[in-house]
Amino acid sequence: MAEAYIVGAVRTAGGRKGGRLAGWHPADLAAEVLNALLDRTGADPALIEDVIMGCVSQVGEQAGNVARNAILASRLPESVPGTSVDRQCGSSQQALHFAAQAVMSGAMDIVIAAGVESMTRVPMGLSSQLPAKNGFGVPKSPNVEQRYPGVQFSQFTGAEMIARNYGLSREDLDRYALLSHQRAAAATRAGRFNAEIVPVEARLADGTRNGEMHTADEGIRADSTLESIGSVKLIADGGRVTAATASQICDGAAGLMVVNEAGLKKLGVKPLARVHHMTVIGHDPVIMLEAPLPATQHALRKAGMSIHDIDLYEVNEAFAPVPLAWLKATGADPERLNIHGGAIALGHPLGGSGAKLMTTLIHALHTHGKRYGLQTMCEGGGLANVTIIERL
Repeated sequence: MAEAYIVGAVRTAGGRKGGRLAGWHPADLAAEVLNALLDRTGADPALIEDVIMGCVSQVGEQAGNVARNAILASRLPESVPGTSVDRQCGSSQQALHFAAQAVMSGAMDIVIAAGVESMTRVPMGLSSQLPAKNGFGVPKSPNVEQRYPGVQFSQFTGAEMIARNYGLSREDLDRYALLSHQRAAAATRAGRFNAEIVPVEARLADGTRNGEMHTADEGIRADSTLESIGSVKLIADGGRVTAATASQICDGAAGLMVVNEAGLKKLGVKPLARVHHMTVIGHDPVIMLEAPLPATQHALRKAGMSIHDIDLYEVNEAFAPVPLAWLKATGADPERLNIHGGAIALGHPLGGSGAKLMTTLIHALHTHGKRYGLQTMCEGGGLANVTIIERL
């Protein structure tokens, strides 16, 4: 079977809700990433055989197959097809898996895996908030209710359950959140993100454009202290999680160009990384966010590796309890985890985060001269993807 190589990896800098990317239509923002991949690789646009794009809230401006709309908004020709994927927060990580599987099978040679989410213009959960009438419009079906009677699937509940089950205190979570901001701020100052970020025009929600370029993640709070984070109100009475220890609502897009050996020859480029292993599992939908823990163990077994063989880890910071519990369960080295900060500081643009994290992981492996990287993230419904890559 052919190998899957990543030859391009880019992302926009994250925009806060209502911030510097709020004026971008999500299809146009995603198109900027597609165009940047063409620029970075020098690929003939007509050689792209498919665009697989993750997006969670596929409603409003992100409805109607946002992948196809992004293609039509880009320099790609009409002949390039596109499809949109929803595996919740892992949508664009799954897009990468689908792209890799396509080129490994030989069915295609050059595929773009991408993701986009404008959480300003298409608010989180909007697609499940249509007015319910006579029972219609409720996501939880009667059969699911019978299997999980009276249970409200909630990521917030899951985060609190993980904190309790793994003995994580409020202070543990606050300290981790502070570290995320500190690492992200340090990485920004050192220019660690420069090679991966696609500069785009800052466009405010009211349509204002002043010619400035958006080149830095907007959510980083470089002046955060343990005291300021500790002053944030708990989400639930008696809980441990706050808005400060949860991922930031974010606008953003990211993309990866994935090829096999034939694709490498067509493009005449050197690969950045090789996809070494891919896993996806289902887990308990009630605790929901715990799935990356067994998924990582499963992936390592399948790959014949130990956690200590992995040089860098990207574990999405949906909530601080997730990466902290992951560290406890895997015995991983905390100094290798999210070394340039995570979603608590950088933002979590839902369907765009999988490609965003992989982009950061690839560039971090090159920056620090490391070999293997592992990415995983919790996903709604109790799911998790794991991807292991090798820097080339």
